[in-house]
Amino acid sequence: MGLFEKYLTNQTIFKEREVLRHSYRPSILPHRQPQMDTVASILAPAIRAETPSNILIYGKTGTGKTASVRYVGAELEKACGSIGVECNVIHLNCEIIDTQYRVFAQIAATLEDDEGRSSDRPSSKIPMTGWPTDQVYHELRNLIEAIGGVHIIVLDEIDKLVKKSGDETLYNLTRINSELKNARVCMIGISNDLLFTSFLDHRVLSSLSEEEIVFPPYNAPQLVDILQQRANQAFHENVVEEGVIPLCSALAAQEHGDARRALDLLRVSGELAERENAAGVTEEHVRAAQRKIDADSLIEGIKTLPTQSKAVLYAMLLFPEMGKQVFTSGEVVQVYREVAQALDLDVLTHRRITDLISELTMLGVIKARLVSRGRYGRTKEMWFGAGTRKILETLREDSRFEDARLNQIDISRFKNLFR
Repeated sequence: MGLFEKYLTNQTIFKEREVLRHSYRPSILPHRQPQMDTVASILAPAIRAETPSNILIYGKTGTGKTASVRYVGAELEKACGSIGVECNVIHLNCEIIDTQYRVFAQIAATLEDDEGRSSDRPSSKIPMTGWPTDQVYHELRNLIEAIGGVHIIVLDEIDKLVKKSGDETLYNLTRINSELKNARVCMIGISNDLLFTSFLDHRVLSSLSEEEIVFPPYNAPQLVDILQQRANQAFHENVVEEGVIPLCSALAAQEHGDARRALDLLRVSGELAERENAAGVTEEHVRAAQRKIDADSLIEGIKTLPTQSKAVLYAMLLFPEMGKQVFTSGEVVQVYREVAQALDLDVLTHRRITDLISELTMLGVIKARLVSRGRYGRTKEMWFGAGTRKILETLREDSRFEDARLNQIDISRFKNLFR
């Protein structure tokens, strides 16, 4: 029997699985009409070829910010096209496009996309690397001026751009209108981080945040509506048990009303049911999906940790090997110093190490509590909430943590020290 032959005969419970992915764009966005109406009212001057105000949009992950802006942007382009007004909405993901050069080059590339422009539209010829940034800016400005009309630049996860490259990109984009005659530019910044504006120069902040919109988290009943809409498209009839969608919604509502979390729970529940060749999706599949997603997100979080954070985590992993399930921050600092030296890393200060420990706690890799030691003050006790084998395997996917020098660390000495 071929490896995939059994899957050819299995009856799938999905009708259209992609509907449950984050990348899917629904035609209707439940419970976000007020926010979309606000964005539309701010962008409406574009219909008259006037400059809309810049907008900053805040909200936690999974509150519909990106989907709402994409929907409004598509409607605006359609409305402008119907009356012959040039309008382009350029959506950039600043987690990927995170430098000034790449932002400018990507805007230009989008504007001159062959599928989206007429044959007489000018070309900028900006390469993705190699030019001075000033030259890229001037070429982009000339391209925008030659095209004319209104150009709305959406900087999704704008905080990632600012934290990596500073606010010069935003400064240049906020002043570009003063150098244009036939065209107008406005910006929409989208962020999960309400505090990122503290990184901005006051001149940039005053120009960028002309309008601010906060997207509130979804509550459980709202998430039920969202999931029901998607489930009707995603699954065949009568394969999702009655309690599945309310359970997914309740679990996601506990996670700050994250619609992405709710969609992931429903999709993974369906996939687990399908792998079992079950007749339908049950609440037990949802519970199993929750455990799987939590484990997967933990592992992904560990993979993306900086090297110093991984070194601190590796030091912690040595404690269970010593037979010590609960350990203190002071003990971690001592073991970390050995690990850092073995890896030829700069040894961080005690304060910086405790900061990294706090970040690992927030990530959920370890659990911690503050305990009083009487006249000796307070200390942080830590332990692993789940098995450490998978964490260690993930760390060792980084070649630096397969280094034989780590195996030379003498944990027996620490056993005696930490009795």
